[in-house]
Amino acid sequence: MVIDPSRATAPPLRRRHRMVDRMAAVLEHVARSDQGMTLTELAREVEAPVSSVQGLVNGLVATGYLEERDRRYSLGTAPYLLNLIAGRRLVTSVDHSVLESIHAGCGMTTLLSIAVSTDVFYIDSVSREPRYDYLAKNFVRRSLIRTSAGWVLLADYTRRDLWTYLSSLPAEDEERVERFLANFDEIRETGICAGPHTSEVADGVSLAVREDDRTVGAVSIVGPEDDIEHRRGELTKLLREHRDRWESRG
Repeated sequence: MVIDPSRATAPPLRRRHRMVDRMAAVLEHVARSDQGMTLTELAREVEAPVSSVQGLVNGLVATGYLEERDRRYSLGTAPYLLNLIAGRRLVTSVDHSVLESIHAGCGMTTLLSIAVSTDVFYIDSVSREPRYDYLAKNFVRRSLIRTSAGWVLLADYTRRDLWTYLSSLPAEDEERVERFLANFDEIRETGICAGPHTSEVADGVSLAVREDDRTVGAVSIVGPEDDIEHRRGELTKLLREHRDRWESRG
């Protein structure tokens, strides 16, 4: 059958959306900036009022697509999570072999985590327990305040984002918030959170993974609370030894 082009039905036009165009422009400009961009700079680049861009970037920060530090906006972790789901990597200094080595040294579940907005995602694991493999392979959201990895990741949040997150938590997390704040300075200084007793299911020892002077993830050893309590010093030492190795390679 020959199709007459003059009678062929054209597909509907894919119309542009001003808000989506503006959002895409903000993300692209920020991604191209080494030092991040101020609100005024973003407004100028996308040719929009500061008030309009303010609401847009607040929403992008809240969902993890941007992060704000010292009033400058840079790319957040949400775009990286999409890359991970698509098979691309976020944390470059810690690969699966590092988790395997830690697991071999302790015999306990070993996890690599990242934060996206208000949640923790396990992005890799070595474990004999199917539950943790499931959480990692399916990128299931976990609570920042209810995991040792979450405490390590939260310790690197800006004050504004930290207070926003903590104030949004339900009353049932109030005790966890108080204990986190009591340990905040130590966790921020050492990059380690050992046995915070945040979960009814398990406990853990977690270590910050820092790249380019920021925390990009956390490596955790998790298990029953009694085991973590009894082996806290040993597990902390094991994580520190591996951190020294991956940092020396970098």
